[in-house]
Amino acid sequence: MEYEWRLQAWAVFSNHYHFVGNSPDDPSSLGVMIGKLHTLTAAKLNALDECEGRKVWYQYWDSHITYEKSYLARLNYVHNNPVRHGLVQVARQYPWCSAAWFENTADRAFFNIVTGFPMDRVKIFDEF
Repeated sequence: MEYEWRLQAWAVFSNHYHFVGNSPDDPSSLGVMIGKLHTLTAAKLNALDECEGRKVWYQYWDSHITYEKSYLARLNYVHNNPVRHGLVQVARQYPWCSAAWFENTADRAFFNIVTGFPMDRVKIFDEF
């Protein structure tokens, strides 16, 4: 909990990722946290691919979600992003996203609310 962000949903792909997190009282640590995430993951990926010094992540966008409906829609969107990209038929089958974790650990009533929440109005650049 170095930065005190609480991860709520995530989906990681070969060329981008999404996550939803609850911020600490002072959310100004986001940029530093993302910088460290990019540094550590790029180093690991470059070691695996034997491509020392390659730039892996180029930029990031963030949004401050202030409305409950937006939060619920984003949770559903991120959990189901592997389906949207055609990688799996059911989100829980994708091992690098939170869908299976969410299904197994969330309160059943909350799970049903999130998975039934419409995502059609979520506006996120995701054309990768």
